[in-house]
Amino acid sequence: MASFQLSSCKANIPQAQINTKQNLASQASLGQNSFLLNLTLRNSSAAKLDKLSLKSAALRRAQIFNHIDNSREPLISSNDPPLKVAIIGFGNFGQFIAKGILRQGHKVLVTSRSDYTEYCEKHGIQFFRNVDDLCEEQPDVVLVCSSILSTESVIRGIPMHKLKPDTVFAEVLSVKQFPRNLFLEVLPPGFGIVCTHPMFGPESGKNGWTALPFVFDKVRITENSVQEQKCRQFLSIFEQEGCRMVEMSCEEHDRHAAGSQFMTHTIGRILSHLNLESTPINTKGYETLLQLTENTVSDSFDLYYGLFMYNVNATEQIENLDRAFETVKQKLFGRLHDILRKQIVERVPVQGAPQQTKPYFLPNNEKMRDLTSFAVPPPPAEESSGAAVSVPKDARLGDR
Repeated sequence: MASFQLSSCKANIPQAQINTKQNLASQASLGQNSFLLNLTLRNSSAAKLDKLSLKSAALRRAQIFNHIDNSREPLISSNDPPLKVAIIGFGNFGQFIAKGILRQGHKVLVTSRSDYTEYCEKHGIQFFRNVDDLCEEQPDVVLVCSSILSTESVIRGIPMHKLKPDTVFAEVLSVKQFPRNLFLEVLPPGFGIVCTHPMFGPESGKNGWTALPFVFDKVRITENSVQEQKCRQFLSIFEQEGCRMVEMSCEEHDRHAAGSQFMTHTIGRILSHLNLESTPINTKGYETLLQLTENTVSDSFDLYYGLFMYNVNATEQIENLDRAFETVKQKLFGRLHDILRKQIVERVPVQGAPQQTKPYFLPNNEKMRDLTSFAVPPPPAEESSGAAVSVPKDARLGDR
């Protein structure tokens, strides 16, 4: 029995040693895997912390400028610092555009003829009493939001020497060729120029800018430069807000705008002189006309006059509208003349004329020129000589 146990122990020793070596190897492997796992987790956690810290830093930086609409996270690239955008002219439209710029995390500086100090303090905007102090801040982009009529005096009053040599100038006027030519004439050759036109305003864009057209023309931008980067950042403000970006030449814009924007304002102005009022039986079309009148009249007449004065295509549109109205009148009165001839003149004898005269026929509408076309011609020679004239039965009043 002892011999059996001894032999069993001797037989089991090598297997135990083998098991021990395997356990040690397994533990070493587990230790190594555990070390690698912990290292991976630490690196992953560090990476997450780095991302979170960068995101938090970006959010904190965005919150410094974003005081108007916190419902949307500002889109700031970690590679591009926020732009410093100066707005000249801070009326309703300037304030409207400033909101979108702030939403994208950029800094806004403004100057205007009126004092907007209180408004700017409330919304995290820097207000300057005059354009000289504004330019000393050396903004990246100067955005002109003045009226069309005052644009030239505004541009010529800017102290260009206080700005950086690669400053980008932009504008949002409703015409494009005029500000483009003015910028090219007045601005130093190193300044960038981009002409833009948001085809919407505070009313149409109050619920967001998604899918609303934004027209732009990069008139003079130095390629592969910091200036091009600033221009790209500025245009991305409107792209990130959801605008439908439309790159178009200034000439093409003015041609389209004369047929759409100027004509819309013209029709609205004409309707405003009719004193149209709402009725209990308004149709959808009539309500559209009332809304059109209200929208166009709410804008100043200076804006409408600017659309006419500074767009070379506006005069042609006025003439086209006048010709179109005359064409419609001719069609209406031409058909009216035909109806009068058939229902009155051809069926009823001319009052005061002898019964034996032939019925008088008006000339057709192509030959109608003025009121003399209605004159009754003198009786024929045979009637004046006393010759009998037969009168058709259907021309006599009693046989109608």
